Amino acid sequence: MEVLGHVNNLSEYARSLKDTRLSSLRHPGEFFDYQRVSRPKDMQEYLKRASYNVRYFSANYAIVVALLAVYSLISNPLLLVALGFLIGGFLSINRFVPEPIEFNGKVVTPQNLYIGLFVIGIPLLWLAAPISTFFWLVGSSGCLIGAHAGLLEPGVESEYEGLETV
Repeated sequence: MEVLGHVNNLSEYARSLKDTRLSSLRHPGEFFDYQRVSRPKDMQEYLKRASYNVRYFSANYAIVVALLAVYSLISNPLLLVALGFLIGGFLSINRFVPEPIEFNGKVVTPQNLYIGLFVIGIPLLWLAAPISTFFWLVGSSGCLIGAHAGLLEPGVESEYEGLETV
C-alpha cells in the first residue's frame, strides 16, 4: 500500500514537471538550427545572445544536462554500483528491519546495519569519484550550453520581446 502512495506522488511530480518545465520545450529543428549559428562580433553581443537563448531554450538545456548526467553514470559503472548499494541498502533496512532483531544470539538494531552499510558504502563511493564526475558534468554542461547559447542567433521573435501589445 505504501508503494502505491509513492508511485502516485511520483506520477504527480512527473505530471507537474511536464506541465511547468517541459511545456517550454522548443522543437529540435529550432534548437539545432545550424543556419542561425554565427560568430558574435564582440563579448557584448555574445552575452546578449546567451542571456536570451538560456531563457528561451531553458527546457532544452535541462534535457541536455540530464542526458549528460545519465551518460556520466553509465560511463562510471563503479559509481552506479556504489549509489545502488547505498540507496538499495538504505531502502532495504527501512523496509525489512524497522525494529531490532535477534541474530545468532546477538541483538542487531537498524543503527548497527546503517553503520555497516556506511562503513562499506562510503569508501566504495569514494573510490567511484563522484566529485570528479560532478565537476565533469558541470564543466561539460557549461561548455555545451555556453557555446550553443552564445553562437546561436536569436530568432525574429526576440526583436519583439520587449514590446507590449495594446
